[in-house]
Amino acid sequence: MTKTKQKTSRGFTLIELLVAISVMALLSLVSWRGLDSMSRATTQNQQRADAILTLQATLAQWGADLDAVTSIAQTRPIDWDGNVLRLTRRSSDPTAPAMLVVAWTLRPGAEGPRWQRWQSQAFTTRGEWQQAWNLAASWAQGGGAQGGYNDVVLMPASGWQLYYFRDNNWTPAGSLPTAPTTPVNPANPANPAGPIVNMPDGVRLVISLPPGDGLSGTLTRDWVKPIVGGAKS
Repeated sequence: MTKTKQKTSRGFTLIELLVAISVMALLSLVSWRGLDSMSRATTQNQQRADAILTLQATLAQWGADLDAVTSIAQTRPIDWDGNVLRLTRRSSDPTAPAMLVVAWTLRPGAEGPRWQRWQSQAFTTRGEWQQAWNLAASWAQGGGAQGGYNDVVLMPASGWQLYYFRDNNWTPAGSLPTAPTTPVNPANPANPAGPIVNMPDGVRLVISLPPGDGLSGTLTRDWVKPIVGGAKS
């Protein structure tokens, strides 16, 4: 008689199944943590890139406002009271030789303080300048935009300070001295004499950026009057 050998199939034991499940769970956890880290890194990089673009656009506007500042008798080209900076500047529209008042300040917001910019409508008379100048101060104290005036929320900031460059030295910004009274131009009697406040040779901006996923720390930006020369930093 011949004997036949029967092959028996052996399955996984309970312990082996538990070990396999544990290994798969561990691999899944490691993979998930890796994907989560990549996702957070991508988000942070995007936030930082957005913050840099916003900062570049803001500082470009800041420089453009200072470049366009002009001194006119019986008006102030620049004024800083520790809270708001007001500027009298030329309009950027070459076809409309008019003036603007712009203001920069730090105002509270739902997500923290934000650096903001205010701009008046274009004007051509001193009366309109005075009205716009006063509205800029009112806006900085919490008043809203009126009559076509507008403001723009620019970027988060926790504080800022200004310095003027005069007599080869940086000093905390404050009231500027007036130049001697200018005589009346007989050809233009509608332009009465009055004191002229001259721009400082330079303006230094020191702004503190709050901690976060974007930019943080202290930023210093120097502006130099174009006729003085020198590189901007």
